[in-house]
Amino acid sequence: MLILKTLARLGSMHGYGIAQHIQQISEDVLQVEEGSLYPALQRMLLKGWVVGEWRQSENNRRARFYSMTPEGRKQMSRELREYKLVSSAIARVIEAV
Repeated sequence: MLILKTLARLGSMHGYGIAQHIQQISEDVLQVEEGSLYPALQRMLLKGWVVGEWRQSENNRRARFYSMTPEGRKQMSRELREYKLVSSAIARVIEAV
């Protein structure tokens, strides 16, 4: 969900940029490690949620840039609904007297 939301906000990005954005926005609370990020992006590619294109990065290195597909937008919406449902349920349990 965080990867898809990042791509929805910022458009096409390479993996390192996605990880950096998540870390910065979360004020260093969330850190996406390479060992989690790239397998997740590969699964998203296979499911058709993102597409990848090899291009030059800002520092002239070859990098795969990822963009969200319409199916990825649908998946992001599903995941956001599920997140809101679960987080509100957790809040009810924690705040119960």
